Amino acid sequence: FGVLLQYPYMDGNLVDPTPVIEKAKAVEAGVVMACDLLSLALLKNPGELGADVAVGNSQRFGVPMGFGGPHAAFFATKEELKRQLPGRIIGVSIDSNEKPALRMALQTREQHIRREKATSNICTAQALLAIMAGMYGVFHGPTGIKNIASRVHNLTIKLDSALKVLGYKQANEFYFDTLKVDLTGQEELLDRIHAYAEDAGINFYYWDGKYITIALDESTLLADVNDVIGIFAKAKATEAPIAYNDLDAWAYQLPQSLVRTSEYLTHPVFNMHHSETQMMRYIKSLENKDLSLTHSMIALGSCTMKLNAATQLLPVSWAEFANIHPFVPLNQVTGYLQIIKELEEYLNTITGFAATSLQPNSGAQGEYAGLMVIRAYHEANGQGHRNIALIPSSAHGTNPASAAMAGMQVVVVSTNDDGSINFEDLKAKAEKHKDALSCLMITYPSTFGVFDEEVVEICELVHQFGGQVYMDGANMNAQVGLTNPATIGADVCHLNLHKTFAIPHGGGGPGMGPICVAAHLAPYLPGHALVHTGGEHAISAISAAPYGSASILLISYAYVKMLGKSGVLSATKHAILNANYIKARLEQTYDVLYQGKNGRVAHELIIDFRGIKKETGIDVEDAAKRLIDYGFHAPTMSFPVPGTIMIEPTESEDKAELDRFCDTLLQIFEEIEEVKEGKVDAEDNVLKHAPHTNAVITADTWTRSYSREKAAYPLEWLRAKKFWPSVGRVNNPYGDRNLICTCPPIESYEQPAELEA
Repeated sequence: FGVLLQYPYMDGNLVDPTPVIEKAKAVEAGVVMACDLLSLALLKNPGELGADVAVGNSQRFGVPMGFGGPHAAFFATKEELKRQLPGRIIGVSIDSNEKPALRMALQTREQHIRREKATSNICTAQALLAIMAGMYGVFHGPTGIKNIASRVHNLTIKLDSALKVLGYKQANEFYFDTLKVDLTGQEELLDRIHAYAEDAGINFYYWDGKYITIALDESTLLADVNDVIGIFAKAKATEAPIAYNDLDAWAYQLPQSLVRTSEYLTHPVFNMHHSETQMMRYIKSLENKDLSLTHSMIALGSCTMKLNAATQLLPVSWAEFANIHPFVPLNQVTGYLQIIKELEEYLNTITGFAATSLQPNSGAQGEYAGLMVIRAYHEANGQGHRNIALIPSSAHGTNPASAAMAGMQVVVVSTNDDGSINFEDLKAKAEKHKDALSCLMITYPSTFGVFDEEVVEICELVHQFGGQVYMDGANMNAQVGLTNPATIGADVCHLNLHKTFAIPHGGGGPGMGPICVAAHLAPYLPGHALVHTGGEHAISAISAAPYGSASILLISYAYVKMLGKSGVLSATKHAILNANYIKARLEQTYDVLYQGKNGRVAHELIIDFRGIKKETGIDVEDAAKRLIDYGFHAPTMSFPVPGTIMIEPTESEDKAELDRFCDTLLQIFEEIEEVKEGKVDAEDNVLKHAPHTNAVITADTWTRSYSREKAAYPLEWLRAKKFWPSVGRVNNPYGDRNLICTCPPIESYEQPAELEA
């Protein structure tokens, strides 16, 4: 089927993979190469070697270790595999003014594709960290990056040479930055090196009492190399043979067949911003294009774009937290471990559960981890055949994809007209599949923005038929302090720390999705090969680092610590209050799609534009684009219901900002009414042409039937607070000409014939 190659090997050994790749191709197997990104400045790249896919981590491009993260991975494929890529691809389109525009050209998020084409449940990207790594590439450019890689390699060669003079056997004939010292049968010598290294504040990696591996990086100095040589000399009670004091280049210690000769980073952007001043201006020019919380509220429903307070964010940049390797001896990170332990206890208390794993790096990965824990629980009870996951049609789209990844079969449960789960349909399907029922995945409050009033009965029903209840914690912002997953009868939930607990979204990441579980599931929480985590019957690790993106846990820790019990409760109350205030202001003008029996919504609400489109031809996209002219990011559009917007104000916004947002939507409705009443042309109007760029407004020629002032300054406060979009309306068909995304409803996951079989 396929071959996975490490390049270079984990122990630093560098071997030409070409023979293995050729053998794999001969039997039509795919080849994936996991790469060290910096090494590729000197080594032939996976594409040149014939691989199909290259994966790896971008941490080496200027991103702190952070005791495990957050870091951005990379995933690159051949042209013919691009449609199978998980996550996002940015492509080039044009806008309404025939100007270039960037957009998500292809999204293979599972909620957008049929299951038989599914590749993963990946729904977010570590975009913020990818930007950091990308800016590293921009600043250094191809020459700078090659110089850095050459310097690292050169220092490694010098260290290797000195250790050989001392009589040490180095196992790697070829290497990039990592040496493997063979001390087989010399345990006492290895122990002395270990002790002297720790006394000097240096960590090596010790393998099976036989080997020591030493990896150098960009931050390594000549003095560090001399210190390492001194440690190895001291262990043999001899003098260091060499003290390096210059960086003169030595010949590469690389296989000639693997030396890179091809160019890279040839785009002009990587070859023009090499002074700090120019780099600062380039980054600022990009920042100016972004509409963020620094401008206005971002009412993205189901995303919880709340305040990320400076006090909570600041410690992430402290060296004591940022510059920690994820596998240092635990006695060197007692402070980190105390914070992790306390945060786990806080989350246990908030959810009402017994135990927490902080390992999952995103909400979708939390879903997967939770389902794998459920599967392990069933297997331990001799019920490993249970593989049916009941998922309401109101669920987040990653739910069915995570279930498929966990080896489960999805059965969709219908919802009622008010957005609640159809209890009778649930009961019928739970009973039908009682012998194979693994779990129910439920979002509470639901993705439709309402609390299911029968939620306790729903959980009891699933338990009655032998299943477990997985609660998607994406909407925990409406629960904290008022209720919790344990109270409603759930068994496991994930928490989006980048939603409820204040970690920034960062354009898609950093995110964290820890899972909290009831006592009977605690033994199965994820373990790790190098650090003890999880329970006594732990499932395999689902992330490379034992505590996921550990450094950003500091943000959520500070959020809970600073707010305390009364504060987190107040945040929940205000989030719900703010959503219902918006509902009260807009419901006489717009149709609110779902609400509870008491006429209230949870922490978010859905506004329905389908009737407006039928009457006027103005659709939800027109309104969303027009919001940009008013300086607002559009709410979530056409999810979970096509032709709607989902608004979530969070607790972070005060009444003045809520009123400004409501006033804007009411003004937009007046613009819609002008179309309906025939006062303006059905196509030549501010809604259909929105958003309006500065270039359009200030152009010498203006041929539209409405005024420039109406386009740019429809409300008076905009004169003092105007955000100018960089591009006009993007031409979606143009951008999709070669890359196509299909977006069927969740019901397409149902496959009755297969289930019956």
